[in-house]
Amino acid sequence: MTNLSVCIGSSCHINGSYNIIQTFQQLIEENHLHEKIDFKAEFCSKMCNREGVAVNFNGETFNITPENAYKFFDQTVLGLINQKI
Repeated sequence: MTNLSVCIGSSCHINGSYNIIQTFQQLIEENHLHEKIDFKAEFCSKMCNREGVAVNFNGETFNITPENAYKFFDQTVLGLINQKI
């Protein structure tokens, strides 16, 4: 199972975590990945001093913006899942 979480702490919330969560939920649904991705929100990833929203993907933290959420999901998340097939 692939782990994907989005920080919903104060700083990340202000930087668009809600929009990223909505985008990821839509992409998981469209790609029928409920069985392959454990998706959740987490409170404060301690990355508040960085630009964007903290996203943890299989133990690695990335900082992304709502504008590049589709690209991140397509390249990083789907890229790894497609490698496993």
